Amino acid sequence: MKLILSVDALAPVLTGIGRYAWELASRVPEVAGVESVRMFRNGRWIANAADLLLPAPTVGRPRPRKTLRSKLKLPGWARELEMKRACRRSAFHGPNYFLPPYAERGVVTVHDLSVFKFPETHPPERIRHFERDFFRSVEQATHLITDSEATRNELIVFLGCASDKVTAVPLGVSRQFAPHDHDKVAAFLRRYDLATGGYALCVSTLEPRKKIESLLRAYRTLPTAVREAYPLILVGGSGWLSESLHQQIERFTNEGWLRYLGFVPEADLHLLYAGARAFLYPSIYEGFGLPVLEAMASGVPVVTSDRTSLPEVTQGAALLIDPDNIDALGEAVEKALCDEIWRNQAKTRGLTVAQRYSWERCIDATVAVYRNIPK
Repeated sequence: MKLILSVDALAPVLTGIGRYAWELASRVPEVAGVESVRMFRNGRWIANAADLLLPAPTVGRPRPRKTLRSKLKLPGWARELEMKRACRRSAFHGPNYFLPPYAERGVVTVHDLSVFKFPETHPPERIRHFERDFFRSVEQATHLITDSEATRNELIVFLGCASDKVTAVPLGVSRQFAPHDHDKVAAFLRRYDLATGGYALCVSTLEPRKKIESLLRAYRTLPTAVREAYPLILVGGSGWLSESLHQQIERFTNEGWLRYLGFVPEADLHLLYAGARAFLYPSIYEGFGLPVLEAMASGVPVVTSDRTSLPEVTQGAALLIDPDNIDALGEAVEKALCDEIWRNQAKTRGLTVAQRYSWERCIDATVAVYRNIPK
């Protein structure tokens, strides 16, 4: 089997979709029966997908060496003709919603429908991209993949497509997300002036559908002693339409029970998870919810939303709440921080559930979809 894989989601700072694309790019070529995998990005071939993860070159640091082929730039029409010929001989996977027009045997992964459900949380250029290319891509595709059954069912209704055109393939979790030695975690957390088990954690982009404002309101209802013992640590990008949220973050930071770390290097995340007393994720809309899986794999009790894919992914291991009910959210957070009986049960159940997910299973199921593409 020959495959072309789009790697447009790869970047030095990986999003959830970027992580998925990297797992595909690094693992699919090793699967038995996969004859070749060519990497594609914005109309060009990529010789080494790993180069896309490197930080932008700075003065004095050499760029990755270019191959002779990459130095010989073909005219646009010649590149497109070459692409069309390659696509006729190969399956094409767009793991980030889209296919090029000339991909005749294509698979598209649709992670969620947030662009259509919550357009206000996306930049205008992204909305225009979806309006221009999404429906063409899914109509053109031979098969569609989603990250969860919840998204699969939503997509079938949204598109009005046949159910046998869509397969749910759950994501995996990296092995680094696991319980770690206490001394190792404690030594690491000193970099952030944190103590093991001494904080609640939320890893999320700051955007409206993540319900961070609801979380802050709920956290503020906790007894002062609880907030002082277990401050809330926010990790993630600033997102869009978050000006008022940043004002609240500044206010509550000054009150002493909140810290916003912003972007944290991926190499640090697994130890931040492992050191948390609880993980809080009140998002109202997810296509999968990779952070809750990472938290469960780390042995951390989870409070999350009762919406979309999150009950499916957590499989009874998390405390589910209505994120619009501030009182119920506050009570759930206090339970996750203070109820030792529930906490121990949640840790055990979470670790058991997390073991059911792996990138190996995700890749095997994805390749099985490729094999069923008509030739």
